[in-house]
Amino acid sequence: MATFPDSGALSNLSMLLLSILVAYFATAAADFYRDAEITWGDGRAKILEGGRMLTLLLDQNSGSGFQSKNEYMFGRFDLQLKLVPGNSAGTVTTFFLSSQGTGHDEIDFEFLGNTSGEPYTVHTNVYAQGKGDKEQRFHLWFDPTAAFHTYSIVWNPQRIIFLVDNIPIRVFRNNEAIGIPFPKSQAMKVHCSLWNYCADIKRFPQGIPAECRRSRF
Repeated sequence: MATFPDSGALSNLSMLLLSILVAYFATAAADFYRDAEITWGDGRAKILEGGRMLTLLLDQNSGSGFQSKNEYMFGRFDLQLKLVPGNSAGTVTTFFLSSQGTGHDEIDFEFLGNTSGEPYTVHTNVYAQGKGDKEQRFHLWFDPTAAFHTYSIVWNPQRIIFLVDNIPIRVFRNNEAIGIPFPKSQAMKVHCSLWNYCADIKRFPQGIPAECRRSRF
């Protein structure tokens, strides 16, 4: 759960496969009206239940997203997530930290959809001073569509740790001493989004990939 200064928390992101995709963020203590702001989606993101729940929706026209109102310099950020079963090809669910402007820093979790029966891919990346190219991908050792699991980012001046159910899957260490940039000078906001990368035709100058031809969106 991404902890806000008032000790409230984001938790319980789920997606339901209907005629649309919906991502649910629920919290027992925090107030989404106070702690978060919807950044895009043209009405597809909604705060419900007096601020205790936030939903993100993806349909055939657009996805949606939100961010924390506050910025953070280091900490631990957790998100409970249940991924959508079946054919989710082309969809991307994101949970990431990011600063603003040119030369930005960013720490990414991305969950890449798939055609029915294929494994989900978890994509991680770190940007420092606007430079990424630090991707690593993983396949989970469980079915992420069957139940909620906790995905975490631990960020401090020495290292960044990506965890799944409190098990580290990647450690990115501060190696500035050998010339590798590390994000430690810019505060970042927490962001979450649900979108369809197949809709961005400019990504595919060589033609639409096979999974997008099978996408529901």
